[in-house]
Amino acid sequence: MQVIVATTNAGKFREVVSILSDLRISFLSLTSLQGYTSPVEVGVTYAENAAAKAAAVAQFSGCWALADDSGLEVDALGGQPGVYSSRYVSPTASDLERNHRILELLEGVPHSQRNARFQCVVALAGPDGELSLAHGSCDGMIAEVPSGDSGFGYDPIFIVPKFAATMASLPPDVKNRVSHRARALENIKPLLQRLSLAAA
Repeated sequence: MQVIVATTNAGKFREVVSILSDLRISFLSLTSLQGYTSPVEVGVTYAENAAAKAAAVAQFSGCWALADDSGLEVDALGGQPGVYSSRYVSPTASDLERNHRILELLEGVPHSQRNARFQCVVALAGPDGELSLAHGSCDGMIAEVPSGDSGFGYDPIFIVPKFAATMASLPPDVKNRVSHRARALENIKPLLQRLSLAAA
């Protein structure tokens, strides 16, 4: 069975493939789709964006497609950046610029008030209009300075309390057990397994 992961983010693609590596599925990224243009994210929820991305890829390719929409929610910022996490500051801002902006906005905020969480919704869409969703989250704190050189996005400023380390400081195998994306993918894994067995 072949599934297209609706992302051009190499780090995200590696995570998805690693987390689902025990399935009998061949995963491809969007870079394998010639002539495909991703839809503009206009949803106001993670679920809306994930569903739109997965459905568009499934319709274009005729294959099953997996997409996610994730975000960082910071309590002291009223839940921002939330669903706009990937285009926070500006659509072309780098991860470094987005992280810097979060830390700038939280300057002077004490550790006890830096609660945050990562949220993720994964969508699995089929070529005949099938659609399933799964959710995962990970609670943590915002660091005062970035740390770690693994991961991507907001990983360098997101502390996982259990490990007293940022997501970017965790070994990939640890991150792929505790992250919001890992938890969402684990929740949709039984469906992927059934589909792969049916296709065998």
